Amino acid sequence: MSQAPKKRTVVNAITGAVRDFRNLRTSDVEPVPDDVRIDGKTCLVTGANSGLGRAAAIELARRGGTMILACRPGHDETCDEIKEASGSEAVEMVEVDLADVRSVHRCCDQLMQSGVTIDIALMNAGLMTPTARETPQGYDTMFAVHFLSKRVMIDRWLKDGVIRPAGHNDELPRIVFVSSESHRSYEAIEFEQLGEYAEYGIKESMRHYGLSKLVLSTYATELSRRLNPGERTEVAVHALCPGGVSTKIARDAPALLKPIVNPALRLFFRSPEKAIAPIIYLCCAPEAGASTGMYLHLMNRKPVSESAADPGNGTRLWEASETMVAKSRDAT
Repeated sequence: MSQAPKKRTVVNAITGAVRDFRNLRTSDVEPVPDDVRIDGKTCLVTGANSGLGRAAAIELARRGGTMILACRPGHDETCDEIKEASGSEAVEMVEVDLADVRSVHRCCDQLMQSGVTIDIALMNAGLMTPTARETPQGYDTMFAVHFLSKRVMIDRWLKDGVIRPAGHNDELPRIVFVSSESHRSYEAIEFEQLGEYAEYGIKESMRHYGLSKLVLSTYATELSRRLNPGERTEVAVHALCPGGVSTKIARDAPALLKPIVNPALRLFFRSPEKAIAPIIYLCCAPEAGASTGMYLHLMNRKPVSESAADPGNGTRLWEASETMVAKSRDAT
């Protein structure tokens, strides 16, 4: 008989992140030197209007990347702010709401029609809802934002030629997912209820967050396998957990918790500017551009959980979500 999934609370999550931060050990990988450039590379960053995504977009632009900021509607000022902060004019924005697959397809249509080729895709956008929230297509919002919309995007980009697997003499395109160590808090994906909307409250929100990150980590591992079936790597697919970061991920926390959560984030967690080191490594380091399947927790290599690494789970997730991807086309 399988064990019941482990439950986590917001307090446990904050405690674990603080412990990680205080017990940092010697890093396995070194920060990317400032003189490593990505001139000529087109980079797309989801959730670039705040937090990690914003800090990463500024740094990638500073290193010479041509930036596409994929942000929710209502953040028109972000483009000019990132231009000013990075000193680069090669910054533009596309609007996308990852909680609505119709918006995802419209964004993909726009990229295809503009003839864009993405060299580095940073799939960063994320959120933790305090209670259950349903998408227009009837999915749980964290499931849609953390996994389904990312799968729809990448399926479209590969089909449309927006991401092109490397030829024999080409540099590898990179796909980098911001996941979370919380994916280890959930032992198994509930495939029979995959993505289904169900009511839950604040006590269960972290558990559902961990489940959505397990789905994402499983998908990232399976995507790496499918895009690189032979000995030669065609697309570099990596994932990471940045550790505890002071971002706006708790923006939807209940009003009673915000006086506790927000000061804790500022006091114990690192700023986005300091926390992006593993992101910049996977996006820019030559080693990460010549391999696939890397997972970093902070700046240390780790295997993903046994569940996320299991090829059987990867195949089952891929096949189970294939119907959702097909239905997403009908939603447009």
